[in-house]
Amino acid sequence: MTAVTHFTLARPYRLGLESYAQVAGVHPDLVSRLVALGLLEVTRDAQGRLWFEPSQVREMARIQRLRMSLNLGYSALGLVVELLDRIAELEKTERRMSRRGGAPWT
Repeated sequence: MTAVTHFTLARPYRLGLESYAQVAGVHPDLVSRLVALGLLEVTRDAQGRLWFEPSQVREMARIQRLRMSLNLGYSALGLVVELLDRIAELEKTERRMSRRGGAPWT
């Protein structure tokens, strides 16, 4: 059996804290607070720096929209986001089951 070696051809595109905050149009302190609340997914490198996937810019926009429309604090938004994600997952499962002719989930 021969060993297979994989080499990364390019570094994955990701944003540091300052870059992410600038692209998202918010202050870095707010970003850090949302990371602490678990509202944004982040990876940390060996030095402890925060790195964000580009998809998290869309997540920040979602959080800001929900905050403005529901007039809730950021900590309460965690529950709202979790519930919306769960509803979306259930709807996706229901659509998949109905296409297969399976029993509805309710």
